[in-house]
Amino acid sequence: MEKEEKFATRLQELRLEKKMTQVQMAEFLDLSIRAYENYEHSVSLPPFKKLIKLADFFDVSLDYLVARSDFRARK
Repeated sequence: MEKEEKFATRLQELRLEKKMTQVQMAEFLDLSIRAYENYEHSVSLPPFKKLIKLADFFDVSLDYLVARSDFRARK
């Protein structure tokens, strides 16, 4: 699995753990629903500031979120 696909999978898993909808995530990130869906379908990747916002929101390391590590914990 490519890193982009792994990112999309992790993003969806983390969202579902928080029991949030794609619409709620799009609103949280100030995006259209289509833009957010593109993240979860490996069509596009968020810009750096949104990646940080997501990692902070889900309380995971940025490396975990972007599939550079399998360890969730932030250091």
